[in-house]
Amino acid sequence: MNVSRIAVAGGLALSSVALLSGPAFAHVSVQPQGEAAKGGYATVNVKVPNERDNASTVKVEVNFPADHPLASVMPQPVPGWKAVVTKSALAKPLELHGKKITQAVTKVTWTSDGAKIGAGQFQQFPLSLGQLPEDTDQLVLKAVQTYDNNEVVRWIEEPKEGAAEPQNPAPVLKLSAATGDHHGGGAAADDKAGHDDKAAHAEAADSTDTPARVLGVVGILVGVAGVAFGVLAGRRRSA
Repeated sequence: MNVSRIAVAGGLALSSVALLSGPAFAHVSVQPQGEAAKGGYATVNVKVPNERDNASTVKVEVNFPADHPLASVMPQPVPGWKAVVTKSALAKPLELHGKKITQAVTKVTWTSDGAKIGAGQFQQFPLSLGQLPEDTDQLVLKAVQTYDNNEVVRWIEEPKEGAAEPQNPAPVLKLSAATGDHHGGGAAADDKAGHDDKAAHAEAADSTDTPARVLGVVGILVGVAGVAFGVLAGRRRSA
């Protein structure tokens, strides 16, 4: 009897763990690859997990807010996926680098071109965004996920501060305070990395060059000593 009770309890515990650790808690999200500062540029990843055990994701659509338009949204090529950028006319043109922008990106759609996101997998879709708005702390990027069994999941519910997470929360990109560098942290970081790399190479060259010089001097001294020894030996034989 006790064995049966233990078996039932164990089964319930395993079921609870499976439910808690299942894919229901995974959702489409957006993650910065660097600093997403107001007024700057950023590279972000749209992370799309597959939540179904019997279907694969074949299409992902990310929508950009009309009240905070972005003049530039560039997708990085992802093998096996075709990206299409959709633009719409702006009611109020934007000024960007001295130019008047009359259109903004409203949507990016990735469609399977041979690849799929299978069960227990996720895919990241990199985007370069800019110029980021300065009058908001976040961008809500509503997403739509389509499976190969024609099921559509809409990640469009905006999370509210202090409230429970909605069932299908929309991806949210948090924006930090402006840094003054409107070209974003990525370029500066790359530039710094380049300088650091050059310095490291120079230091490595110096550290390699020093032993070489020492060995060269030692070789010269050994050579001179050999010549002197040969001369002395010759004199002794002559004597």
